[in-house]
Amino acid sequence: MALNFEQKQAIVAEVAEVANGAFSAVAAEYRGLTVGELTELRVNARNQGVYLRVVKNTLAKRAVEGTEFECIADGLTGPLILAFSQEDPGAAGRVIKDFAKGHDKLKVTMLAIGGKKLDASQLDVLAKMPTYDQAVSMLMSVMQAPITKLAQTLNEVPGKLVRTVAAIRDAKEA
Repeated sequence: MALNFEQKQAIVAEVAEVANGAFSAVAAEYRGLTVGELTELRVNARNQGVYLRVVKNTLAKRAVEGTEFECIADGLTGPLILAFSQEDPGAAGRVIKDFAKGHDKLKVTMLAIGGKKLDASQLDVLAKMPTYDQAVSMLMSVMQAPITKLAQTLNEVPGKLVRTVAAIRDAKEA
């Protein structure tokens, strides 16, 4: 089905809006996947806050112009599905990586994060990035560690005194 000019403009505007607010992008070749498999991928992506779209490469190039994902424009060739992380940087990587485990035909071609294009082999690095809640938890544990250590050190002084007095008492009783 051919798209008219207004439909093309709407697609470009939609993808550009998503790209402006996205944290990372993953482009993968989906040649050979069935409609059911693509639907399964879309459902997984939607559940994890990832925008997933099959877009003509010429429209995708126009959509990423002026965004931090402009670096992937030169690699947009062949049948590609674009995944944009909207909630946390690693979400798109996790969705694509998990789906690719069971489907050999999905091949990651490129990634982008922070305006930098990454090789497809960096998918594991992107997928292992912590979510917002995990990052806050890690930060809190790092901030809490010195306070915990100080409390343990201050608590050790009276504890040592009690053990010393108990040892003297046991020695006098014997």
